[in-house]
Amino acid sequence: MQIGEIAALVRLTTRATRHYHHVGLLQEPERRPSGYRAHSVRDAVLLARVRRLTGLGLSLDEVRDFLTDNAGREPAEVWELHADPARHAAAIRDRRGRLSTLLGPRTGSPSAAKDREYFTLVDATSTSSQEIFALLGTLIVDPAVVEPRERLDALAEAPVGDPRNAPLAPDLMAVVPEELFAAIPEDGVVVTGFKEALPAEYAPVQAEVVGRFMDAFVERARG
Repeated sequence: MQIGEIAALVRLTTRATRHYHHVGLLQEPERRPSGYRAHSVRDAVLLARVRRLTGLGLSLDEVRDFLTDNAGREPAEVWELHADPARHAAAIRDRRGRLSTLLGPRTGSPSAAKDREYFTLVDATSTSSQEIFALLGTLIVDPAVVEPRERLDALAEAPVGDPRNAPLAPDLMAVVPEELFAAIPEDGVVVTGFKEALPAEYAPVQAEVVGRFMDAFVERARG
């Protein structure tokens, strides 16, 4: 994603994004052969966290300390430890509701870890309803997702053309609840930049599956 795309995804101005680069909260990505700098989805996740923390009233120095001291901790636990209960009681309640599904049993699945990270990104950047967050959170921990997610993990070192690839995207779509698509507003699916950046987080064969899944998801969401 170029800087304008990552800024739009996280609902920040390009100027603010450049400022976070300048103060060292977001590292400048290397230039591609085209001459442009391309941000990853992980950059977007980090930028979304910065946006949420500054929204809770933390200074940029406090945000830097926060991100350094709390790497790898559960989001809901961190919000509760650092937010001022007197000033941010309503925000804390909202965050608890949206992130409570992330506090279930942990798994060793790399795909599950990515799903939780992307959920954090959606939570921090979207204005969607609580219903959508509840459905997304339920989907992350739904036992029905375990089997196709494990199949996706198994493709990490698979050669291009692996026959396990083709049926996996439809099987992943099959576990997405209809209620989720019904709850998504017409302008609620952000694909610019993110659609290209997300598959880059995966191995080649996995990326094919993720790309097909995203295409099917967006098509279904748009009715």
